[in-house]
Amino acid sequence: MRVAISGTHGIGKTTLVDALCAHLPGHVMVDEPYYLLEEQGYEFDFPPSPQDYRAMLACSVRSMRSPSPSRVVFDRTPLDYLAYLAANGADPAQEADVSTLRPAFATLDLLVIAVITPESERILPAAELSGLRSRMNDALVELVYDDPFDAWNDTPVLELSGPLDDRLEAILDVLKPASAGTGAGPTGFRAEGPWSG
Repeated sequence: MRVAISGTHGIGKTTLVDALCAHLPGHVMVDEPYYLLEEQGYEFDFPPSPQDYRAMLACSVRSMRSPSPSRVVFDRTPLDYLAYLAANGADPAQEADVSTLRPAFATLDLLVIAVITPESERILPAAELSGLRSRMNDALVELVYDDPFDAWNDTPVLELSGPLDDRLEAILDVLKPASAGTGAGPTGFRAEGPWSG
């Protein structure tokens, strides 16, 4: 199973990726591009510049298209960096090549979107760059469902907008073979694709 989790910073993605890997036998985590590039000596601005986001976008595409294990959970996807670019005023449609995006998303069995909710803002620690965080969240949701590239329309999407404590179980429920095609899912979660009924 190849799963990817997208969402703005400070929304608990990495914690969720770790928990998912612990519950899915044999699955490994692919670190987010920020850390992959940092290990290679890339130096980021703070906050990241548009060029930094473009570097992370390219790294994310490469990671998803590489012959990585078939049991993998990605921390972030190209969508994250397109959303950050949009949050900084760029036109996402001008920032990526659809011929690279489509094959990257075609490798996924499930794309999970962790979104800001009133509960997440009440419970999770305050994140840096709160304005950027909120703008990225809005841009991400818009991109996911509008898909201006026609690149991930065939990729099943699970939006995590329900209780934080139920997020892991919501993903595991969707990944259960018995739930495929039923449209069933926990309250407060929206699924698109084969599980959307």
